[in-house]
Amino acid sequence: MASESSAPTARQATDVWLPVPPDQIDGLPEGPGYHFWDGAEEFPADPARCGFYVVPYMKGPEVAVRPLPEMTGVRVVQTLTAGTDHVAPAVPGLPAGTVLCNARGVHDASTAELALALTLASLRGIPEFVRAQPSGDWLQGIRPALADRTVLIVGYGAIGAAVEDRLVPFEVAEVLRVARTARTTARGPVHALADTVELLPRADVVILSTPLTDETRGLAGADFLGRMRDGALLVNIARGGVVDTAALLAELETGRLRAALDVTDPEPLPPEHPLWRAPGVLISPHVGGPTSAFLPRAKRLLRAQLVRWAAGEPLNHVVATAGSRAVSG
Repeated sequence: MASESSAPTARQATDVWLPVPPDQIDGLPEGPGYHFWDGAEEFPADPARCGFYVVPYMKGPEVAVRPLPEMTGVRVVQTLTAGTDHVAPAVPGLPAGTVLCNARGVHDASTAELALALTLASLRGIPEFVRAQPSGDWLQGIRPALADRTVLIVGYGAIGAAVEDRLVPFEVAEVLRVARTARTTARGPVHALADTVELLPRADVVILSTPLTDETRGLAGADFLGRMRDGALLVNIARGGVVDTAALLAELETGRLRAALDVTDPEPLPPEHPLWRAPGVLISPHVGGPTSAFLPRAKRLLRAQLVRWAAGEPLNHVVATAGSRAVSG
């Protein structure tokens, strides 16, 4: 770590660390020194001279925060994920005024697509058909449709709204919306998180797309799940920690609820974990974001943020500021 006397000032710390080679991003502003770092053991430059740090994508929380203690001049920490729970614990140790920004908008389409895919696959019995195919079993029968169903979206931010965009053509009966605070949208009311308990019994499908925070950790616990109607489907595209795994397993074992999970707690889910073999559960390995849509959108986000930073303009998608209790987004 650079000594206090040799550490660059905020004005001198103008390097930018990118997890994408800078020559692959068109339109980057001139001036900063750009360095490619995607989590390698060796740093590409002196961390103390980094003013804008883009967290490597899908490398885990240990890699994400590893250079931060040495980034004494950092002013911006930019994730390429919508959630920032893997970086947020390090924010109090950053220089005062450093902003943490998320990748709002980058993953909306891909994650919403997967939410619909998991919902439809679970309702229509696709996993059972796949398992029956090698033995040639013809599994006919009447299965639930998404049409005419009531869907509750818990976490109505950009991704939650994108999920609703894709639900509408499927002729759902009603979409209920929940966010941290109540508000009104052109599509209808968004209820406060505290109202979730009253809305759960009305829903056939509950889709979790909320960030993982102290408020939402374990949100879908025994009481939450117990208020869901018999036969309802829980879809989690948020974070595994939003669901109490033991409570969910108890409901799945009885057959009262079904679940489709892109995220789990723990994660990765160990091969011996009982959730793999629980009845009525469909699991995908946290693949909501990494699709062909990711890289072009991530590049556009980084270019836009860096142009604003170089011009001294406020950044978009600020979710936390070091030395401040204010949180937005």
